[in-house]
Amino acid sequence: MSLITISITLALVLTLVLAIVSFWLPQMNSDFEKLSPYECGFEPLGSARLPFSLRFFLVAILFLLFDLEIALLLPLPWGDQLSSPLLTFVWASAVLTLLTLGLIYEWAQGGLEWAE
Repeated sequence: MSLITISITLALVLTLVLAIVSFWLPQMNSDFEKLSPYECGFEPLGSARLPFSLRFFLVAILFLLFDLEIALLLPLPWGDQLSSPLLTFVWASAVLTLLTLGLIYEWAQGGLEWAE
């Protein structure tokens, strides 16, 4: 048999074995807490007009901002192979400096503290 046929067969067998084991492995007895809906730390049966915590949204936005930073810096190893790697380093340093200054500003303003 060729290497491609063996690889495809092995991948299919491994996939089927893992799928079957994943159905047998978990516990099938669910309790009330696992079956109840849970969203954002609020009681699901309460009023729908409760105010949201602005600190929750601040942390979510900061997470998205720093997650975007990682996405922007992912092409950095390939950018080092350009004709001018110094330019790539300057742009990456500018992004990191801007985000670090923003984090320092948020920290100084007390935006990262949960309790007052």
